[in-house]
Amino acid sequence: MQRSVKAVFLDRDGTINVDRHYLSKPEQFELIPGVGAALRRLLDAGYRLFIVTNQSGIGRGYYTEADMHAVNARMNELLAPLGVQFDRIYFSPESPEQPSRNRKPSPQSLFEAHDEFGVDLARSFMVGDKFIDVETGWNAGCAASLLVRTGYGAETERKEAARLGRAIVVDDLAAAADWILAREHPVP
Repeated sequence: MQRSVKAVFLDRDGTINVDRHYLSKPEQFELIPGVGAALRRLLDAGYRLFIVTNQSGIGRGYYTEADMHAVNARMNELLAPLGVQFDRIYFSPESPEQPSRNRKPSPQSLFEAHDEFGVDLARSFMVGDKFIDVETGWNAGCAASLLVRTGYGAETERKEAARLGRAIVVDDLAAAADWILAREHPVP
């Protein structure tokens, strides 16, 4: 299989939607302003979209996997009018204390997208609001990792400034899409 597919891997809570501590109810799901249009622009530019999310609330017993799927269904319902859909939602249900192959900052989910969808990780990007999101992109060999200041992002920027290194820090997902698209089509 040719590895020419380019993708944007996205954290969910705090990146796509307003972070509600251990979000488990679809009616509490709220898109961050501008997210839908940003995702549509990435799709229009030929990027495939994937979510990579740690859902430790499942492993901690705060909510069920079915609850998480219901929240994801609500997200998909809100994005559908824009024609936005994700190729796959990778999730890690384990708590931090439990063994896990896919829990970020493990790049395993990105490697799975590489194998299953032909994603060229060197042409792809990771976007999230925590340092583990940035690390995940680095660990997978993505072209760049972007930290958004939404969710925990502004706090992460302050607390992890010394470790952010080559990460790109932007205000939100709309700004991340701007950066990714400008990198592909630089203005002379």
